[in-house]
Amino acid sequence: MTHPEDPKANKHKAAMEKQKAQVDASIEAAATERGVMILLTGDGKGKTTSAFGMVMRALGYGHKAGVVQFIKGEQLSGEELYLRDHCPQVEFHQMGTGFTWDTQDRSGDIAAAKATWACCEAMLADPSFDLVVLDELTYMLGFDYLDADRVLKVITERPSSQSVVVTGRGGGRGLREIADTVSEVKDIKHAFASGIMARRGVDY
Repeated sequence: MTHPEDPKANKHKAAMEKQKAQVDASIEAAATERGVMILLTGDGKGKTTSAFGMVMRALGYGHKAGVVQFIKGEQLSGEELYLRDHCPQVEFHQMGTGFTWDTQDRSGDIAAAKATWACCEAMLADPSFDLVVLDELTYMLGFDYLDADRVLKVITERPSSQSVVVTGRGGGRGLREIADTVSEVKDIKHAFASGIMARRGVDY
């Protein structure tokens, strides 16, 4: 119980009352119900991890989710293993070529990117998908593997109830402009830069 002679407690109570009023006003003002486009970008670790966290959140509500991974695919990841073994309701596709700096085959990578984007277009046109994750899509735009205007058009014209999460560094101004939420993960410090090997279950 707050006592009149406790100035710190009274100050805290007043501050929390003000904060609650601001939060309540923001909630009341958010009256639009529709899917959102989220861009997770930046040079720090955690973009894909955050996206898969949203997949788990969607599954908790019985929602249907789709995941398409560009770049990755040669080395198994923990998220791929888990989804394939425990979440058959998640539609999962990978480009499967691995990292572009490993393939060193621009024409082959472009062909693979276009074939993988076809999977994306199918999901983005299907209103039964509540959430679609396009992991590392930004690289496909940055390397000019995909037509940026077409990608932006398909994402923008998806079913109104569908949410999309795009991850990866860069990707151009267009993605930022059509996104409802943009979060940038900043690289402060990374174990790999100190010679520590990537760890199973943590990094992949």
